[in-house]
Amino acid sequence: MYRTVHPTASRTCTGPAIPARRRPRALTVPALLLALLLGAAGCGGHDGAATAPGAPGGDAKGGTSAAAPRPGVTVTPAAGRSVAPGTPVSVTATGGGTLDAVTVTPNGRSGDGVDPVEVTGTLAADRHTWTSDRTMTPGTSYTVTVTSSDAAGTKATTSSGFRTTAAAKVNGVTATPLNNAVVGVGLPVSLAFDKPVTDKAAVERALDVTTTPAVKGSWGWLTDPLTGIQRVDWRPDTYWPSGTEVTLTAKLSGIDTGGGRYLRRDVHDTFSVGTARISYADLSTHRMRVTENGRTVKDFKISGGSAAWPTWNGTMVVMTKQSTVRMTSSSVDIATSEDSADFYDEDVHDAVRITTSGTFVHAAPWNDRYMGKQNKSHGCIGLSAADAAWFFAAATRGDLVIATGSTRAVVDKGNGYGEWNLTAAQWHALSALA
Repeated sequence: MYRTVHPTASRTCTGPAIPARRRPRALTVPALLLALLLGAAGCGGHDGAATAPGAPGGDAKGGTSAAAPRPGVTVTPAAGRSVAPGTPVSVTATGGGTLDAVTVTPNGRSGDGVDPVEVTGTLAADRHTWTSDRTMTPGTSYTVTVTSSDAAGTKATTSSGFRTTAAAKVNGVTATPLNNAVVGVGLPVSLAFDKPVTDKAAVERALDVTTTPAVKGSWGWLTDPLTGIQRVDWRPDTYWPSGTEVTLTAKLSGIDTGGGRYLRRDVHDTFSVGTARISYADLSTHRMRVTENGRTVKDFKISGGSAAWPTWNGTMVVMTKQSTVRMTSSSVDIATSEDSADFYDEDVHDAVRITTSGTFVHAAPWNDRYMGKQNKSHGCIGLSAADAAWFFAAATRGDLVIATGSTRAVVDKGNGYGEWNLTAAQWHALSALA
């Protein structure tokens, strides 16, 4: 049944009203249909155009359905943003698409001239998400490039850019060993920091040591009691096996070491372990036995620290060696006046350093008459000139010197590489992640 359309029905639309003095007749059926169609077009009752039944986007019952979403990607941080170096980067495939590849690449050097790092990440098994797994270099512009595919396999490439904020404060790090060195069995992997680290866990999570063959060990945090320098070392549970290949990967660029003080560079290096050279210095018998791979190769007469200035007990590690070192009593707070009986100022030859505090194995010809008989030094282990020359030539950074029989305490764990005086369990406890 058709009903009559009255003029007032048009007042719901935005068009002009029909003047009241004209009273139109009831519309015929064709006119009614035309009026309904015109009214639907003028009133804007829907956000989008309707879809006819059976047409794409419609259904057999004449209803409408949403258009199929177009595949795309969402990148975080958003384009043009400035974010902290520790901000995660994430990419998500939308509209039923999948991710094929994601790269996060720096655009040139950082604002302060550092070579920035490329950001690595992990693609989920379903290929719908990618998430970064590291921090970024401060003050650097980055480009995110994404290759994705839709359900039909059609590929598309999307790019987005953002920038990391510059570091108002920075920290520096010095790594040991470096440059594919061959070292002794006692040298730990060591990272020394210019400024103290308060967020030790954040730093330690960015560190990785791999070895061939596999060697068990742990990171531990130390502070040198003399210099105050803080460092984190990776020490094996027992001495390195000779022939071990070691790789350090430290993803440090962009790590906040605490209070907004950032590290700016990664560290990556390898080294290998050579001869197992261990020297046993007995301060009570005044002799030092040198072994290589478990076999005694030398047995030296020595003169260690006197009763007033005894040598440290404990396990020490060769740090450096110098053919000539000027040693003064004032530099180690023994004596500053030439009138003192303990005053000295000497050019010492064939000096092999084993503590930060100034313990050396070196030539001490002025004590030749005491070698093998009496301890007369100010804490160092003295050898004859000929014996010192042999020891100096053989010594390699990382060799071990184990002193016993002294009246002095065991060397502090942070004094040089004194950490070998701790058990493996004690060492593991110094990890920030323990």
